[in-house]
Amino acid sequence: MDKAQKQQKQEKIVTMFDDIAGTYDLANRVLTMGIDIQWRKKGCDKAFEILDEKSLGQITDVATGTGDLLIYWREQAAKNGVTVDRYVGIDPSVGMLEVARKKVDFANFIEGKAQELPIEDVSTDVISISYGIRNVVDRVEALQEFYRALKPGGIVVILEFTKQERNGVVDKVVDFGMKKVLPKVGGLISKNYEAYQYLPDSIEEFLTTEMLQKELEEAGFEMKYTKSFSMGISTLLVAQKKT
Repeated sequence: MDKAQKQQKQEKIVTMFDDIAGTYDLANRVLTMGIDIQWRKKGCDKAFEILDEKSLGQITDVATGTGDLLIYWREQAAKNGVTVDRYVGIDPSVGMLEVARKKVDFANFIEGKAQELPIEDVSTDVISISYGIRNVVDRVEALQEFYRALKPGGIVVILEFTKQERNGVVDKVVDFGMKKVLPKVGGLISKNYEAYQYLPDSIEEFLTTEMLQKELEEAGFEMKYTKSFSMGISTLLVAQKKT
């Protein structure tokens, strides 16, 4: 895929998220039955555990969407006794950011791409991206950007639907739900069936957990934690920038 094709694909994905921004939170809660909240909180807690600091300058959430994860970052920071000076949300979708600004009043939201982060070098303690790295066409460039923007010892937290080998009976049930049920329910809520057909298709085309770990290591990160949730539907990866 050449540069022009990559740009065209990325623009199409952003437009799709603009279209479903108003119903995105409702669809997420219905499709995951709210369990994604626990996945997100686990990622926050594990980052605080690895950092082992009680005062942080900045947490940056990339592909922030409607700002959901920033809410959990603040909640879990309080529970872990961590003070955070600044919360920043970055997303290329103007529609998503409009929703985020109404919902999250403590963060600064900036329109921007994961592969061209609008923040300074070594300026943030944490970068998170939940269910968004799959939608970044130039993923390797994005991981390099994460490394650039993080302080030495900083943490990157990735939650994603990674590609799985599904052979067992339970796996087949999960696969059926992802490929058949999810597009219909998400499409019904959002009135955009194409967007929710994109989700299982994009998972199938994405990396395995092991491949994503390798890309993080090639970008200079040291893997610190990996865990799959809910029969392998979701995967948490936590990596650290070397000091």
